Amino acid sequence: MTGPLQIAFFGAANSGKSTLVNALAGQEVSLVSPMPGTTTDPVRKRIELPGLGPCVLVDTAGYDDRSPLGEERRRLTERVIDSTDIAVLLRSGHPEDDRWAEMLRKADVPVVEIPSGGTIDDDSLALLLSRLQSARPDAEERSLLGSLVRPGDTVVLVMPQDSEAPKGRLILPQVQVIRALLDAGCIPVCCQPSGLQAALDGLRKLPDLVITDSQVFKAVDAAISSECPLTSFSVLLAAAKGDIRVFVEGARAIDRLRPGDRVLIAEACTHVPDTEDIGRVKIPALLRRRVAQIPDQVRNDGHEVQEDGLKIDIAAGNDFPEDLSAYNLIIHCGACVATASLVRARTRKALLAGVPITNYGLAIAHLQGILSRISLP
Repeated sequence: MTGPLQIAFFGAANSGKSTLVNALAGQEVSLVSPMPGTTTDPVRKRIELPGLGPCVLVDTAGYDDRSPLGEERRRLTERVIDSTDIAVLLRSGHPEDDRWAEMLRKADVPVVEIPSGGTIDDDSLALLLSRLQSARPDAEERSLLGSLVRPGDTVVLVMPQDSEAPKGRLILPQVQVIRALLDAGCIPVCCQPSGLQAALDGLRKLPDLVITDSQVFKAVDAAISSECPLTSFSVLLAAAKGDIRVFVEGARAIDRLRPGDRVLIAEACTHVPDTEDIGRVKIPALLRRRVAQIPDQVRNDGHEVQEDGLKIDIAAGNDFPEDLSAYNLIIHCGACVATASLVRARTRKALLAGVPITNYGLAIAHLQGILSRISLP
C-alpha cells in the first residue's frame, strides 16, 4: 500500500452523502441539513476501514447546486474525481446522475452506486463496506519495492534531515519504505549522508540495495560500489503510483529543453517552501544550469533566436492546469500524499496534450548523468 485509499461520495444536493459519510465514519464529519448547499468545499476524513486499511472519506457538494457559488462548487467537486480511488454515487433520480456516472467511468474510477434515501443501519453499512472492498483498484496493491528485495536482504536508507524535513518525524516516503522493507522481511539500516560510510563499514558485506533521497543521488553513487543496486524513495513511488516507463522517457526529454521553453513543476501537496526545497529550488537550478550550457548553435535550432532562460511554473496541491499545451515538460513530485489515481489522471492528461512527464527522482538522476545506473522496481 502506497497511501490511503480515497473514497469520494457524489450525488445531488440532499441525496444523503453527508449522512452516509457520518455513518461510515461513526462520527459527525459533515454537517447534515435539509437546506440545499450545506456542503460547500469537499470535506475529508481519515479513517481505517476493515479490509481497506487507511482511507480518506470525501464528502462533496451536490452537483445540482444552483446557489451563487454553485458553479465554483461543482468545479471543486469535479477536481475530486482525479484523486478518487473509489466513487460512491448516490442516485436520487436527478437528471445529472447519469452524466456524473459516465464522467467517473471515463476517468477509470470504480463506481459503487446506491439509491439515496435508503435506511442506514448496521446491515446496510456492512453491505456498503463489502462493495467497497470488491471495488478496490488492483493498482493500489502494487508493491512499493517491486522485485528489488528478498527476505533477509540488508538495505541501506540514506535520509538527509535538512531544513525541509519536518521536525521530530520522518517524511512520509521514508516511513512507507521502512514499513515495506519490514513487511518484506528485510533489514533496513538508516543513516544520513554524513554517516553513509560508517554504515557501510559496519556491514559484513555489500548491502543488497541502497535507497536514497534523490537530492543526494550523485554523492551516494560516488560513495558506494558500482555493484550495489541504487534507487530512491521518489523512484519507488513513481513506479508504485504511475507508469515508470512513461516517467523514464519523460526524464530523457530534459535533453530537448531549450531557452524559452516552459516547464511545470507539479506538487501534489501544499507546503511552505524553504531555501532547500527540492521542487522549487534545487530542480529548477539544475534545469537552468543544463539549459544555460547549451551551445549557441544548438540553442537556436536553425530558427530565430529564442528568449534566454527557462520558464518554470509551480503548481501546488489541486492547482494542476487544465490546459497543458504551453509546456514542454512536466516534472511531478513523488506524490507521497497523493493517490495513485491522481498520478494516473495527471499522466493521462499530459500524454493527451503531448507533453512529456517525469518525476523528481528520475529527473534528478538524468540531470546528474546516472539515470541508467538507477534500479527500477
